[in-house]
Amino acid sequence: MNSINQILQEAIRLPEDQRLTLVNRLLTFSEPHASDDVRCAWDEEIRNRIARYDQGETRSRPASEVFSDLDRRLKP
Repeated sequence: MNSINQILQEAIRLPEDQRLTLVNRLLTFSEPHASDDVRCAWDEEIRNRIARYDQGETRSRPASEVFSDLDRRLKP
């Protein structure tokens, strides 16, 4: 457990973009392998969402709002 805490302390000191890259890579290792079809479908969806945002067809929301909405929906 000590090495995990050491790694965490080092990760906290990374610049934000590197921390996010590290998180993404760790999550990728934990996820089951996605087929090429699934990966391509997500890539296309991401490109479409970015295009809609760039064209002003959609807006962004702070993550805190999104998570609050989810919390409200998931509470019994």
